[in-house]
This record gives sequence, C-alpha cells and structure tokens, in this order.
Amino acid sequence: MNHEIAAPSRTGQPGIPTGHFAMRFSSTPRGARLARRLAGQRLDAWGIPYDCEAHHTLTLIVAELAANAVQHGRVSGRDFHLALARDATTVRIEVTDTRTEGVPVAATSTDLRDTGHGLLLVQHLADRWHWHPRPDSPGKTVWAEYVLSADS
Repeated sequence: MNHEIAAPSRTGQPGIPTGHFAMRFSSTPRGARLARRLAGQRLDAWGIPYDCEAHHTLTLIVAELAANAVQHGRVSGRDFHLALARDATTVRIEVTDTRTEGVPVAATSTDLRDTGHGLLLVQHLADRWHWHPRPDSPGKTVWAEYVLSADS
C-alpha cells in the first residue's frame, strides 16, 4: 500500500518541498532492496538529487533499517513498513516490523563480529535515531532523522 500525502509546510517558505511517503514491503531481501530504491526515487522527487551526499546518506540509512527489519524483525507472513517524511530542514525515516523480541542496539566497534554494523552506521550517519514499541499491534519502529544542509 502506497500513501503519498503532501504535508503542510511548517516553515512558510515557498518552494520548499514537503511530503510524506509510506509503503509496506515483504520481509525479504528483495523487499528491502525495493524499499531502498523507492526511497531513493522519492528523495529525488523531493529535491534531494541522486548525486548529492544527503541522498547517499539517506538511502544508506533506509537500506540498513530495512535490512535489519528483514533479518532481525521478520515474522513469517508479515511485512515491514517504511515511512519517509520531509520538511524544509529534516528527513525522517521510520521502519516498522512485527517482531516484539529484542531491543535495537547499536554495536560497538569491538563487537561487530557477532552483531553486525547496521545500527552503528545509522548512529553515525543520522543526527538522531531511536526506537519505540509499535502502539497499535505487536512490533517496533526504528526511526532516524537526518538534518539537511543548506545546499540539500
């Protein structure tokens, strides 16, 4: 299910694109790849072009959060949900899965062998990140926010 809603401008600055994108994906590696690709297309449509640093960083964050949802949050027969929101200064990424066990924790550089590095990358690339339990059903949402520079 795809939802594209133009969010109201919070800044009052004309010409600053704002928006919201949300879609469910199968909890498979293919679903994670599709989430990254569609996020990249949406970012470009919102004025964050493919060849800029912000685009590369944001698509990497989406890729890591989607891969974590598939690898660690997968429940057979259940999808994960990706939501993107952009205002004049910030892009927020939310990935929701249906698994309730486990608390998302960023690995330290010394324990990468056992736990991977996805959330460690997110921690270093995003300006803010955290997680919360899913309020309406089992699962959790991991979110990250990236503050755009003036030339993004």
